[in-house]
Amino acid sequence: MARLEKIATHPGVVKSVKEGFVAVEIAATSACASCEAHSKCGFAESKNKTMDVPTADWQQYHDGDSVTVCIDESRGLTAVWWAYVLPAVLMLAAILALSASGAAEWIVALAALAILGIYTALLYAFRRRLDSHFTITVTKMK
Repeated sequence: MARLEKIATHPGVVKSVKEGFVAVEIAATSACASCEAHSKCGFAESKNKTMDVPTADWQQYHDGDSVTVCIDESRGLTAVWWAYVLPAVLMLAAILALSASGAAEWIVALAALAILGIYTALLYAFRRRLDSHFTITVTKMK
């Protein structure tokens, strides 16, 4: 039996169209945005984010079109792993290892920042390879 893929979808609006790409603005809201008291507490966030989605049929999109941006949910979780979990684990491991070895606090802090900098540089260097793993699609709403 084939596994049914869960798809995460977000409604959006086309902001611009370039050859091979559609720039889509989506509203990124926090989980508490649906709470009845969110306007009073000040913790709820709602930001508009623009993302360039590569697509072969970019000619069919126009500024202002309502679209849906889709990504396989497992790929979204993989992105969370690469963006948040792995760097946090690396930094925590460096902090614990250097603290246990008796290094000065400033050295521990500098090493943790250096590890994050190196990790970010590696992600940037391999961004094309990572992009091939994350397929994002855009579909026109009817």
